[in-house]
Amino acid sequence: MSDLSVKFFGYLAAILTTLAFLPQLIKTIKTKKAEDVSLITLIMFLTGVFSWIIYGLEISSMPIVIANLITFLLNLFILISKVYFSKKQL
Repeated sequence: MSDLSVKFFGYLAAILTTLAFLPQLIKTIKTKKAEDVSLITLIMFLTGVFSWIIYGLEISSMPIVIANLITFLLNLFILISKVYFSKKQL
């Protein structure tokens, strides 16, 4: 596989996996509900994404750092929304 092909798939993976959480965030904000989102899954996922950020920094890979930083922020907002909306419903 050529270097261009490898970079293409790397960027494609980064874009798709990052944007995959945008619909969940939009739905959570619109409905003001996140009860169907697992808290444990979010925490585990955020920990994994944070680890990817550290890894990307260590190997000086900005695509890994940027994609995972955006993914981290999107999921952090989902986590914050989940906690906020669940307290509001009490």
